[in-house]
Amino acid sequence: MLKVREYTYAIAAVTSMGVRITPQDRMAVQSSNLFYLQSTSAETNVLNITSSLGKECLALTKFVEGSPIAAFIKAQLRARNIRYEGLDVPQGGPWGYRHQFNIADSGFGLRAPRVWNDRAGEIGRTLSAEDFDLERIFGQEGVGILHISGLIAAMSESTTKCCLDIARVAKKYGTLVSFDLNYRATFWKGREEELSRAFHEIASIADILVGNEEDFQLCLGFAGPEAGGKDLGDKLERFKVMIGQVHEKYPNARAYATTLREVLSANEHLWGAILWADGKWYVEEPRPIQVMDRIGGGDGFSGGLLYGVLCGWEPEKWLQFGWASGVMAASSLNDWADPADEKQVWDVYKGNARVQR
Repeated sequence: MLKVREYTYAIAAVTSMGVRITPQDRMAVQSSNLFYLQSTSAETNVLNITSSLGKECLALTKFVEGSPIAAFIKAQLRARNIRYEGLDVPQGGPWGYRHQFNIADSGFGLRAPRVWNDRAGEIGRTLSAEDFDLERIFGQEGVGILHISGLIAAMSESTTKCCLDIARVAKKYGTLVSFDLNYRATFWKGREEELSRAFHEIASIADILVGNEEDFQLCLGFAGPEAGGKDLGDKLERFKVMIGQVHEKYPNARAYATTLREVLSANEHLWGAILWADGKWYVEEPRPIQVMDRIGGGDGFSGGLLYGVLCGWEPEKWLQFGWASGVMAASSLNDWADPADEKQVWDVYKGNARVQR
């Protein structure tokens, strides 16, 4: 079993904060003039399960000084029980630094969701380990789990080095390291060799690895099993073969997990998950779920899984809680799940949608 050290912060994550604008009423972006604004990042989406359930979490990030968007982000993080540390950097004029804009719609029926990332001048690309007092955070205050996403690890040369440096410090102080590979081709273009080395080192010290077949192949260089059928049994067997190879190369990891998703429409998916922990497989076979907005479902899964680790549950419960947390994220217009209590998550897992009075 994974053992969590004593901590002030249950989970910490390196992240580049931005905002997302989504049309109302599931309209397409180009057809809308009313938008919902939220503060978001893949990494804080993961933190939000644990922060919502009363454990303090920490975002290690950076802000544009004097920016009203930065002020909005900080207020949103405070409201979500997520502490933050990060430098406030001067904008440098209208063509200087800013926080990213993620422009997306939720889709409807057979009209798929569309996402447009507008990240030029993003302040988070300049993150460095020197921005933070890591000895205080990890050595004195204590962090239970450091969560790293492949998105922030691949964003720039600076963030790649930042994630490596922080992971090394976390490991030195006995913090568990969670690494969601999260491959994005646009981030890797022209940097394949450099990022392969960096991802290999982070994976070598990670205690928990999250990713699908493609993530392990493209991020860590695995050839993968021969292609088989498309049904669930074939997918599970291919993933099991893959994880056998991964565990041989990265024996430090004690858990490997991924979600299983089949898109029936923008509003309905088949949603499942699989976990290997301490030599045993656990499977949540896909079930149909209704989808309000799919963005953040995978992060919700990771967040629920890590909450189970923090609570010292058996791995089967990690997977169940992660599956249900992903469903909750997909049931919200926000990119994250914010459960009222553990019972609400377990009711989702049990399929109990009866009114609570």
